[in-house]
Amino acid sequence: MISIRIAAIVFSAALAACSSMSASAPGESARDRVWAAELAFARTMADRNLGRFSEFVAEEAVFFAGTTALRGRSKVVEGWAGYFAGPDAPFSWEPDQVEVLESGGLAWSTGPVRDPTGKIVARFNSIWRLEPSGQWRVVFDKGSPPSPGPK
Repeated sequence: MISIRIAAIVFSAALAACSSMSASAPGESARDRVWAAELAFARTMADRNLGRFSEFVAEEAVFFAGTTALRGRSKVVEGWAGYFAGPDAPFSWEPDQVEVLESGGLAWSTGPVRDPTGKIVARFNSIWRLEPSGQWRVVFDKGSPPSPGPK
C-alpha cells in the first residue's frame, strides 16, 4: 500500500513538472491545448520573459516583421528582444479563435493585439505545429490590421 502511495506521489510530481505548453488533461481537445498554449505564449510578454517566449517558437519558425521574414528561432528571438526590454509590455494579445486540422497536427490561432491602454491596434495570426515531443510551437506568425473577431 505504501509503495502505491509513493508511486502516486512520484507520478503526480512528474506530471506537475511537465511544461504547461505540452501538458493536457484527459478529455482536453487539441483546440483547448492550442488555446492554452497561446495564452501561455502571450503571458511571456506580460511576464517580460524572453527565454520562455523562445520555448514556444519552433526551431524553423518564420515570423514576419512587416514584410521582412525572420527565419528560425534565433532570428525571431533576436527580432523580438526589444519588445521584452523595459518593465512594461508594449502590447498584449489573446486568442479569440483557434482552429485545428482534423489530423490534429496543425492549428491556427488569431485574436486582437492591444496597446498598453487596451486599445486594439492589430490582429495576430499564428500557425502552430504539434511537435513530436507533444508540445505545440508556433511555426508562422504574422500580424494584420485590426479586424472583428468571430461572432
